[in-house]
Amino acid sequence: IGVKESHQMTIFRIIAAILHLGNLEIQAERDGDACSISSEDEHLNNFCGLLGVEHSQMQHWLCHCK
Repeated sequence: IGVKESHQMTIFRIIAAILHLGNLEIQAERDGDACSISSEDEHLNNFCGLLGVEHSQMQHWLCHCK
């Protein structure tokens, strides 16, 4: 469809990251008011690696609004 190979790889990397994000195991805490994600979660590790984002920051912002 006329998309450069480098752009295709970027698109595939983003799609793979989104699929890993959907597989995260988020644990509810304190009557459902808070949550946590294990630092050992392989899907979080893959997501961060694919998008080049900091693991601890992503772990925090997925569970906090502020």
